[in-house]
Amino acid sequence: MDVLIVEDNADLGQLWLNHLTRLGHRVTLVDSADAAIEMLGDDGADVIIADLDLPGSAAASVADYAAYRLPEARVIFVTASTFFSDGSAFALAANACACLPSRTAPDDLAAVVEYHGPRAAKGA
Repeated sequence: MDVLIVEDNADLGQLWLNHLTRLGHRVTLVDSADAAIEMLGDDGADVIIADLDLPGSAAASVADYAAYRLPEARVIFVTASTFFSDGSAFALAANACACLPSRTAPDDLAAVVEYHGPRAAKGA
């Protein structure tokens, strides 16, 4: 499964990348919306993990681009903020399938990726 991580905290992004790679996923880590959109245009992804705490509306921009270019791709938002605890993150993107705290354990994040990823591949 192809996974794109959009995270500007290099240590956190690398932790997730290493864990998902060990599970056999092809993972790309970028730190900005521009890099994510370029990667999605070139290679695509089944699952996108996007940090809602990126500057501006970067995560929403990536999700919007994916909804247009790769409508089957699933977006998992992560955030350190409690602002989105009311579920409002799902209003940002039609392709959002989860919103998790940034402190979510890598095993748990991987479980969410593995649950939603096959649905992206099937277009369900």
